[in-house]
Amino acid sequence: MKFILKVLFAPIIAVLAGFIWLCALTLRMSAWALGIVSTILGILGLAVLLLVSVTNGIIVLAIAFLVSPVGLPLAAAWMIGQMQRFRYFVQDAIYG
Repeated sequence: MKFILKVLFAPIIAVLAGFIWLCALTLRMSAWALGIVSTILGILGLAVLLLVSVTNGIIVLAIAFLVSPVGLPLAAAWMIGQMQRFRYFVQDAIYG
């Protein structure tokens, strides 16, 4: 019975490993690009906050926070970590 489970779950674990690797690569590249964008938006938001409108400046700074490495990329990294945890859980349960 255990051998059948090993054979059935081997492709699933391999697909999960490949998908996690692809997601991590995409996250790494997007975090680099979004870091640059968040820096530009932060400077722009500060300028808008001081020179034009407080409300619009706060909105731009909030968007800059969301695209910064502490915002949405961190949430994506957490989700990738949960997928990795699930993969290892299945792998340990099946392969011992």
